[in-house]
Amino acid sequence: MNPIDTRVAVWIKSSYSGGNQGECLEFAPNLAAHGRIPVRDSKNPTGPALVFTPAAWVAFTAALR
Repeated sequence: MNPIDTRVAVWIKSSYSGGNQGECLEFAPNLAAHGRIPVRDSKNPTGPALVFTPAAWVAFTAALR
């Protein structure tokens, strides 16, 4: 898989992220068209991101429900 350019990512904070507990997950669904969905910790926006395929993202979010 080619590297993903997260500079073009449109980050969205998860509605399930905690308020002031520091549990803030962001994801960039606009990159799904490229076959990948990056996920990061909003407290560390320049840090690493996990990258899911769309199918893996669906499975991941379904498991959380």
